[in-house]
Amino acid sequence: MASQALPARGARLGRAVTPGRVHVPLVPGQRQREDDDGATVRAVVLALPGGDPLSTRRRSPVAAAMIWPLARHLVRAGAAGGVAAHVVHYRFRGWNGGHAHPAEDAEWAVGEAVRRYGDVPVCLVGMDMGGRAALQAAGHPAVTSVVALSPWLPADGEPEPVKQLIGRHVLIAHGTDDESTDPELSYRLAERAKKVNREVCRFEVHSAGHTLHQHRAEVFALTTDFVLGSLLDRPYARPVADALAAPPPLGLRMPLAAGFGRSLRS
Repeated sequence: MASQALPARGARLGRAVTPGRVHVPLVPGQRQREDDDGATVRAVVLALPGGDPLSTRRRSPVAAAMIWPLARHLVRAGAAGGVAAHVVHYRFRGWNGGHAHPAEDAEWAVGEAVRRYGDVPVCLVGMDMGGRAALQAAGHPAVTSVVALSPWLPADGEPEPVKQLIGRHVLIAHGTDDESTDPELSYRLAERAKKVNREVCRFEVHSAGHTLHQHRAEVFALTTDFVLGSLLDRPYARPVADALAAPPPLGLRMPLAAGFGRSLRS
């Protein structure tokens, strides 16, 4: 990959995830602190889709479509608190070894969000390869929290960095029946991260596969509770608070209970 000439292509933010509203593109150089209806934006969610280990093809519309419903759910739940969201469109579909293109694109996207909305907290929410990108891009000063769902983590090579997670709120969720990405690898990463940052928790979604579709309602509720709690300084639901407070392995193998979120306003 290092010797291959890569296509000249830039990452970009997708249109704002604002159901029922029309997205108005920014004038070059404009700093957008309000959404399209004039509401003040107080926090931003950047949704990072999955991808392939190696590919210089354009982004995958299928992967973007998979994370869009979660981004929309987060906007609906956080509208009163001024939460805006965008799906990040990568330059390339692949991670591409040491290039780590999605992580670079995620970090660029954080800077772009700050340029548009001003000094607001940012949460990175990634699925699959996007989960790894979210974790690696967490070092940007504007990032306050990270959610990694079924993160793709290679079994070989150097251990994933964790120092960039210091000072961030971190949630990892993984299905126990995931056959695409190894849940044990995300546990090991969470264990290492917990040693340098107490604000790390990990939930196990029992009987769920890679997409977590079997427990979509619970996963959406868990993510929403964590994201809005970290961005808007709201109290976490009891299971999340307990997971953050518990030492390993308890707080890193917390089972996601069936029906989680039914009593929560989302």
